Parts: sequence; structure tokens; C-alpha cells
Amino acid sequence: MSTAAAPLKARRTIFRGRVITLDVETVELPNGHRAELEIVHHPGGAAVVAIDAEDRVCLLRQYRHAAGGWIWELPAGKLEPGEPPLRTAQRELLEEGGVTAAHWSELGSYLSSPGVFDEVIHLYVATGITQAVSTAEDDEVFEVHWVPREEARARALGGALRDGKTLVGVLRATDERLARTDP
Repeated sequence: MSTAAAPLKARRTIFRGRVITLDVETVELPNGHRAELEIVHHPGGAAVVAIDAEDRVCLLRQYRHAAGGWIWELPAGKLEPGEPPLRTAQRELLEEGGVTAAHWSELGSYLSSPGVFDEVIHLYVATGITQAVSTAEDDEVFEVHWVPREEARARALGGALRDGKTLVGVLRATDERLARTDP
């Protein structure tokens, strides 16, 4: 099975904003059918499962208007132009978590909503946590909480965590076959 994208026949930009661009793309699908698809282009992002020496995970209780209020999330953010995903994760951990980490491991990536978004989220585990000074942005409203790793996993499995990157990150980081948290 091929993973190549369908040949693009035409593209019309409907909206270009600060973060996203919305295009209507005419493509030829693998079955030969021609379709007009609404595609949201996003630069992608990175999220970090920071685990401290007490085996606690950094979770943010963050206000998200689009989600209807407060939700639990990992420290995360969008990739800046030319910024590697690991650098984004490191920057966001400092800005939002107020900590830095000595050790970083990849947890892979995932597609946030492949039916309409081209966004790829890169996931990391960070250990060797050291306190630093948070440099949160004015348009972000959140509280930092350190939750025992097994409680974070239970929240993910029980439905208390609803954010996709947080669910995937916490579950991957608490699966011992995937998580490599030793330096």
C-alpha cells in the first residue's frame, strides 16, 4: 500500500491566518475519483511528557476557548519556521512548565486530524528536570500541576484527559515498552 499523497490538480486559498491556512484542494484519489477537499495547513507542533525525580508528569490545566473552558494538557506548542521539533519541545517546557530537562527521548509523532489537517505532532519524554523561570506568553492562561505518572495514565484511560497530544503522550510515556526515561 502506497503512502504517497494524491496528485494535486488545483489549490485555492480560502483563508490565511496567523497560524493556519485553509485551502480547497482538488486531488485525484487512488481510486481515480477527483475530489475537492478542504485542507487546513498547520506548521505542526511538539509536546513533552516531563517526568520529574518523583515520577510525576507535568500537566497544565489550561483555558481553551475552542474546547469550552479548562482542559488538561502537556506542555506543547507550534513549530516556528526552521525550528526542529525537539527545540520546540524544549522551548515549550521552559515557557509553560517552568523547567528544563537534561535528558530527552522521542516518543514518535502522530497526525492530529488527518481528514482535514496536515498537522503533525512530535512527542518527547524529558527527564532530569531542573527548576527554571517560566516565560509564559500573555495569551496563555494555565496552571502547572505535577501528577504521579500512574495517576496521569489513569486519567488518560478514564477519560479525564481529552486532548489528543496529551492522551497519546501520556499513554506512550507510561508504556514501558515505548518509554525510555533512563539517561
